[in-house]
Amino acid sequence: MKIEIGESLFYSWLRHVKFCQLVQTNWKISQQWELMDMKRIDEMMSKVDVFFYQKHKYRIFKNNLSLIQLLNQGECDVLGIKFNQCTENEIYAVDVAFHEGGLNYGDKETTIMKIIEKCVRTAFCIYGYINSSTAEIIFGSPKINRNILSDLNVCFDELNDIFKREGFNYKFSLVANESFNEEVLQPILQVSHEIADTSELFLRSYQLFSMFGTERKRTTNQQSISTVKKIESEVNDLNIASNRYSELKIGKIATIYLRNVLESGNITDLELAKLQTFEYSKDKFDIQYPLLVKEGINYEKDRYYKLPLFIKGQKYYMCSQWYEGEANNDRPYLIKWLNMHNSK
Repeated sequence: MKIEIGESLFYSWLRHVKFCQLVQTNWKISQQWELMDMKRIDEMMSKVDVFFYQKHKYRIFKNNLSLIQLLNQGECDVLGIKFNQCTENEIYAVDVAFHEGGLNYGDKETTIMKIIEKCVRTAFCIYGYINSSTAEIIFGSPKINRNILSDLNVCFDELNDIFKREGFNYKFSLVANESFNEEVLQPILQVSHEIADTSELFLRSYQLFSMFGTERKRTTNQQSISTVKKIESEVNDLNIASNRYSELKIGKIATIYLRNVLESGNITDLELAKLQTFEYSKDKFDIQYPLLVKEGINYEKDRYYKLPLFIKGQKYYMCSQWYEGEANNDRPYLIKWLNMHNSK
């Protein structure tokens, strides 16, 4: 069976970064499965098609005569499910494309329409055959030309708005270029030395490459020995030392583990409100800005990550001002909060 390197990368990412217990590549529906709520899906297909034609003159489903034909053509590159004990299970569906010269399905408009069609079709399959209206649907590519990427970002925001208005809790995410490296590639490389599964071909290839001394050098920690000992002492005093965090910089811990906890829905509405205040964020994380700001609120954009979070159906942005140093060290605060919230 053919295995694409991008699929293998996201297979490992869903398992070891998103902590999905069940992951499958090349997920396709069976025509023997029951399609649930076909009428609503058909209505959504029409609404999406009309919206993008009226707004951009895109014919998203021009090659499909019917909903059934559309669904039967679908194949999700990687599907992952994270089973939670106290909250709703989390579903991740990924389509990934790796074109060395830059993503290209034809001209600009054709490329954009094909990506939108892929993502919407995956949403319909999840709703119709898994019976879930909550999922994160990701399109990933390490290289998309800027003129295509800017228009795609707009289309993904519009997709999120359309489905939200219709009562769905789908999050459509575009992970490309810098965000592909920061959110997917680097986090999985950070944990690669802990994984010894021969079925994970991307990681095995990277491990083979690293054996011969060509591994990318880890960024050296600029703190003094005394400061490192101080941090270790603080963490140990809190009884929260974890090998999971030991080789990650604080920014990576925030963008991977803190993001996962916040988006899991496990925090209370009261704490969510507090996390949007300076006083609580300073007390719990020792940062100088509110940890979260809700979309629509005026804030200093250069102090927050560009990639939004979706918490209980609302869009937020997370503070990016994390520091590790002798005079200012946020790391013990962050790890303590994660430990208290049972972060995986």
